[in-house]
Order: sequence, then structure tokens, then C-alpha cells
Amino acid sequence: MSTHTSHPLTPPVHSSLKQEFTAGLTTFLTMSYILAINPLILGSTGMDKGAVFVATCLAAAIGSFLMGFLANYPIALAPSMSLNVYFAYIVVGHLGYSWQIALGAVFISGLLFGLLTLTGIRQWLINFLPNPLKIGIMAGIGLFLGLIGLKNINLISLTPHPWPIFSNLTHIEVSLAILGLGLIILFERLRLMGAIFFSIIIMTALGLALHLVNYQGIVAFPPSLSPVFLKLQFPHVFDPKLLFATLIFLFVALFDNTGTLVAVLTQAKLVSKEGKIERLPRALLADSLANITGSLLGTSSTGSYIESATGVRAGGKTGLTVIFVSLFFLISLGFAPLINTIPAYATAPALIYVAFLMAKNLGQLTRDWQENLPGLITALTIPASFSIAMGVSLGLISYATLKVLSGKIRSLNLGMWILVLLSSTYLVLQFR
Repeated sequence: MSTHTSHPLTPPVHSSLKQEFTAGLTTFLTMSYILAINPLILGSTGMDKGAVFVATCLAAAIGSFLMGFLANYPIALAPSMSLNVYFAYIVVGHLGYSWQIALGAVFISGLLFGLLTLTGIRQWLINFLPNPLKIGIMAGIGLFLGLIGLKNINLISLTPHPWPIFSNLTHIEVSLAILGLGLIILFERLRLMGAIFFSIIIMTALGLALHLVNYQGIVAFPPSLSPVFLKLQFPHVFDPKLLFATLIFLFVALFDNTGTLVAVLTQAKLVSKEGKIERLPRALLADSLANITGSLLGTSSTGSYIESATGVRAGGKTGLTVIFVSLFFLISLGFAPLINTIPAYATAPALIYVAFLMAKNLGQLTRDWQENLPGLITALTIPASFSIAMGVSLGLISYATLKVLSGKIRSLNLGMWILVLLSSTYLVLQFR
């Protein structure tokens, strides 16, 4: 059976319902690890894990539906695997704000997302941030995710600073995590649909067999959303540190989502030869609305998933792909006990593997050291300082400094100077 899918402002695309369904299932399986990992990460802030699970399902379902309906693109959305770490370990853990205030920051960043999109400023911001810094931010966040994965299996400590705990190398959980990472790599090489998903399931099953996991069942009514629903607070909106944290939510999501959109749509052959994305404003609007909705539901920033590329490889061409993804996330609401059974050593490999994928961005740096040194500074500072904001700040300042010293000050636009000023203010606040 063929369907002729169309959407305002876009040419018709011929596909089939079966093809879009298969692509949606493929995308869902490759990104479904977020259902286990997001409650684990946000739960470290004191948030109710069951409620976060429900919020994650609903945010992913609504965000993916919005992308499919508004932009007609096969790109799924869910709580971001980089910004949930920033939410839990930096804004709450390091800066000391409550998770309710952090949700307020996510909400404000979503409103700013929408405002920047509607005014066209968002596209302008994408253009003025130097590409080496974009690469450095994504690679640095990837390395940071890797540290979190190692921390979750107690192989390193993150308090007060990253430090190896070699005595734990012989622990069974560490061995199982290494095995899980090997399974993901093997499954990916075999092009198995849902490599991360099946690795998590297999490692959880091994834990059950070895009596390392507390079995809680498979199917049940969804937990209550009320512990996190509409709990966001705004008592410190003009606190400089919180304001900068809000801007980090905004800018990291901005460049992460845009990079993902371009990468997936290029693979789907939906980008023109001139690099133009026909419905970019609609896609960015879907991102913005998803962020706002997620904060209201009780989860960290929502973003586009690079795993959507697996659905495109499976034949996904239209928004129907992620409409099906949305449906699968809603169905997942009934499997909370199974998700809560999944141990940290089963999800840690997913964090480490995603870290590998994000850190690979460093390979895009060229040989021009004046351009790329700031990108390397950004990438290394984020995990070393345990702070995305610190990495971004030093990257921006070093980029501007090198341009000034090399006599290329005119290449710095107004937007860059604004960011440098914000970064300098942040550093002064940090070290005063």
C-alpha cells in the first residue's frame, strides 16, 4: 500500500506506510535507551524517577509528533543526552540550584528558543559562532558524557575532581559494563537495528541471572507524573550564574539540534545543493515547543536525536516516521517496572558509546591552529573542569584573543563580542 504524504510548503514525497513504520521502529529502538538513562541521571537531583520516566515518555512523544506534524521531517526528539547531564550535575549538583529552579531555566531557554526562531535571530546565531567552537562544544560534551558513564559504574569519582578508582576494575559490574560496550560495538558493526537497546536488555538479563538486579516486573500502570509536573520555579531569574546556565541550555541545544538536523536531512537527501533546508524554521519551532513542553512535564531540555539517521537508513522520508516514534513512546508508558529494573552498569555503556560518537567531531578540525586551538581548549576544558560553561567561556575568549593577536580583529562580529563579554562576566563571577 502506497501513501502520498504531503505537507504545507513542501513537495510531495512518495513513500509507503510499511516503510515509514519500519523506519519509526528502527529510530525508536536506537534511542529508547533514554527511557532508562534519563530517570537515572535526573533522579540524582532528587527528582522522582518514576515521574521522570513518564515525563520522558511524554516529552519524546510530543516532541517527535511536533517535528513530524510541523516540519514533516523524519527526526525524532527526546530529552537531550548532553543537557540532562548539564541539568543534573552542573546546574543542580555544582551550582547548587534546586531541580525546580533548573526546570525554570529550561522553560526560559525554551521561550528564548521560540523567540529567536520567530525573529530569525536563531539562524543568525548559528552563522556567527565559529565552526571550531561548535565542534569543540559537542566533542567536549561527549567526553563529559563518557566521564558520567564511568562514574555510574564507580570506575572513577567526580567529587571533587575526576579520579580513577582502579581497585574497582575487578568488580563484576565493571566487567559487565565493558561487555555491554563490546556488544554495542559488535551490534553496530553487524548493522543490527537497536544495538544500544539490545545491549541494555541483554546486560539486564545477565544481571537478573546473576541475582545482581532487583526484578520489579514488566508491565504496570504508569507512575504518577505529579511529583515533577508543573514544579518549575523562577525565584532567581536574574541571578548572573543562573542566567548564564540558562544561556548554556539555549546555545548548546541550538547548535546540537541544528547540527543533528543538517546531518540527518543530508543523509535523507532533503538538503539542497546550496545547503538550504526548506523548512528549517518549522523544525526549529518544533524544537522550541518541545523544550517548553518538556520543562512543564518535568524533564530537562528536549532535542533532536542523531539516532534518527538509523530510521532514515531504514527508509524513513517523511514526518510519518516520527509520528510512529511518538506512538512507541506512548506505548512505553506501560513498561515502567521493566525500565526501573535496568541497572546502571547496563546503561553506562550507552553513555560511553554516545560519548565516542560525539567526540569523533574533533576529527572535523582542520590544520589551521589559530582556528582550531579554541575548539580543542573547549573540548578539553569541559570534562577537565566538570563544567560545560567553563569550556564554552574559555573557548570563546581564546578564539577572540587569537584573532586580536593575529591582526584579524575585524573578522569578529558583534555577536561574537557579545558572547565574549558574557563569557568574561561568567569567569569573573566564578573566580571572584
